[in-house]
Amino acid sequence: MSEEEDKPEEDSDSEEVEVVEEKTPVRRFDPEALAQGTGEQRDDDDAIYVDDMYGDWFLDYASYVILERAVPHADDGLKPVQRRILHSMRELEDGRYNKVANVIGNTMKYHPHGDASIGDAMIQLGQKDLLIDTQGNWGNLLTGDSSAAPRYIEARLTPFALEVVFSPKVTDWAASYDGRNKEPITFPVKFPLLLAQGAEGIAVGLSTKILPHNFNEILDAMIDALRKNPVNLLPDFPQGGIADCTDYNGGARGGRVRVRAKMEKVKKHLLKITEIPFGTTTTSLIDSILSANDKGKIKVSKIEDNTAEFVEIMVHLPSTVSAEDSLPALYAFTDCEVSLAPNACVIQNNHPQFLSVNDLIKSSAELTRELLKRELEIKLGELREKWHFSSLEKIFIEKRIYRDIEKEETWEGVIAAVEKGLKPYAKLFRRAITQDDILRLLEIKIKRISKYDSFRADEMIKGFEEDIKEVEGFLAQLTRYAIRYFKELKKKYGKGRERKTELCVDDSGELTPFDRIVAAKVVVANETLYLNRKDGFAGYGLKKDEAIEKCSDMDDVLVIGKDGVMKVMKVADKMFVGKSPLRVAVFRRDDQKVYNMVYRDGKSGRLYAKKFKIGGVTRDKEYPLFKTHSRSRIFFFSVHDTEKKNSRVLVHLDPTLKRIKEMSIEFDFAWLELQGRSVKGSTLTTHKVDRVVNAPKAEGEEADVAKPSPEVEKKKAKTDADEKEKAKPSAKPDQSKKEISSEKNGKPKDQATFDFKDN
Repeated sequence: MSEEEDKPEEDSDSEEVEVVEEKTPVRRFDPEALAQGTGEQRDDDDAIYVDDMYGDWFLDYASYVILERAVPHADDGLKPVQRRILHSMRELEDGRYNKVANVIGNTMKYHPHGDASIGDAMIQLGQKDLLIDTQGNWGNLLTGDSSAAPRYIEARLTPFALEVVFSPKVTDWAASYDGRNKEPITFPVKFPLLLAQGAEGIAVGLSTKILPHNFNEILDAMIDALRKNPVNLLPDFPQGGIADCTDYNGGARGGRVRVRAKMEKVKKHLLKITEIPFGTTTTSLIDSILSANDKGKIKVSKIEDNTAEFVEIMVHLPSTVSAEDSLPALYAFTDCEVSLAPNACVIQNNHPQFLSVNDLIKSSAELTRELLKRELEIKLGELREKWHFSSLEKIFIEKRIYRDIEKEETWEGVIAAVEKGLKPYAKLFRRAITQDDILRLLEIKIKRISKYDSFRADEMIKGFEEDIKEVEGFLAQLTRYAIRYFKELKKKYGKGRERKTELCVDDSGELTPFDRIVAAKVVVANETLYLNRKDGFAGYGLKKDEAIEKCSDMDDVLVIGKDGVMKVMKVADKMFVGKSPLRVAVFRRDDQKVYNMVYRDGKSGRLYAKKFKIGGVTRDKEYPLFKTHSRSRIFFFSVHDTEKKNSRVLVHLDPTLKRIKEMSIEFDFAWLELQGRSVKGSTLTTHKVDRVVNAPKAEGEEADVAKPSPEVEKKKAKTDADEKEKAKPSAKPDQSKKEISSEKNGKPKDQATFDFKDN
């Protein structure tokens, strides 16, 4: 037998199996297993991995916060705590005020959280002045003052809430958290509370912010939606103010509203604030003004807060500051102007949805129409039942059918006798006569039968018939009925609810944006920009060095180095700008200054002249004014306020040059047109240059040249008599015209100049 035959035969059914390392399942509540990373092996249905466990629990928590805490429902516009408060108040409603502490205690039957959260939510509802009629100190929405303790204040539902919010017959109910009580899933609210009150909440991964709107305008918008007309609803804030709604975008996500405080000038140095922006209080507004004053952005001498029922903040200004100049600064640096970003996230179909205000109006109008339909159908059914039983009762008594039961000995016989007596009249009724109807007839007391008034019964039945006809008419014209419903609401509850926030519009009534305020332009220049040329530092903290100009801590600084590199930087206490810079000054985007420069191109050796403006720049980015080269050099540089003034220079050629008749070239920058900063410029000469200096002024010509830099002064001190003679004015030689490659008519300039000698 061979060695192969000696080997035991392997099972023919066996296969090679790849071993895959699997995670060890851990039981959810097994502490020892969690600590060791292992657990008892159980069926897959009974085991869960730790990473999956956290994911599931986090999703459960996120869903709970979104659905049960932070985000309002689209149907009734209420968060769960608000809904439970109103339901509790309806249970306690008897027309009189109830202690808020009592309402909070009753609400805890439905809300599985602390009393503080219920109390805070109730105070916010009461301050909106729509659903809750308050009594006592409920705080101040304008000043931010808190309310009194719940045991000292009282509340009851308003007539508007009782009419619009509650309708038990069309309400869907669910068991409370402990199963002992029933609470509404949503209220059948026949009005968009969400848009009237506004809402704000932060959940896991999303937030909601819905701005409040005017009560009467909401009702008008609901009518427009039912009539299929365009809807244009804009926010209205209880604090008033002035609103720029040009970017409101129908209240959809991504829109924006800017709101300003309403201010008026009382005196030259006194302003009065009479209305504040939404989301602010007089306290927070004053704090923002004081903070801006401390930072030096505005100047204020004193602030008085006289707010009571209405806002009145007196802002006293220093004698050196006018009210007109302070208004833009207050809007730019304080809470006198705020920007609001609507984000209408609501619960719809048990999921968070992002809708616009127009979508909410349309869905609310359609929901109200359906609710009114359900209420009318219920009312119609009740009227028909009343008519049916009243007619049965009339026949039962007038036809003396009750006497047919005298000979019956059993209860079944009694019912059969009444049924037999009514059978001839069955065709007079709108539905079949049931056993329940007969049982109700048998419960009529003898006293009622003996005093039965046939005439009154006929009048009652006639009234039911008229009511049935009216309700059937409403159902046939449901949209018209809904429109009439909204008009009645406006008539009953719209008085005293006029718009409080003024819209920013033009003369034709069209929305227009606020005037744009650039913060850097209105900030107070409370600092000074200093420069240390030797060490190459600049900033407003170098108090002992050369003062350049006034600035603020919001300004940018323009730096042009002697290597021809330009850069714009944020001003700071101290910053490096390079040694001996050509220019350090506050940079302004609308700056119209014109720059004259003569430089040598290091590669070709040519001398160029260029006239340019700075133009647009990016902060902290370097911009070379000419191509960088080791032999490139600036010979002349000057700055002028406008194009009307220009530098006039003399270009002195190198004295070692031979066969050149004229050793100086006169050039006027007025011959150049204004160009971009990156343009190479016009060629002045191809010869080697010694230096470029300002040309002496002709007799009667206005001097427009500032004092040269210290470096230039030193170079001038070293010049001899021959160099001074070369600088004398002369007529334009033919040679210079040949050397200038581009002669163009330009406009003059003014201000600081720097000229250099080629060593």
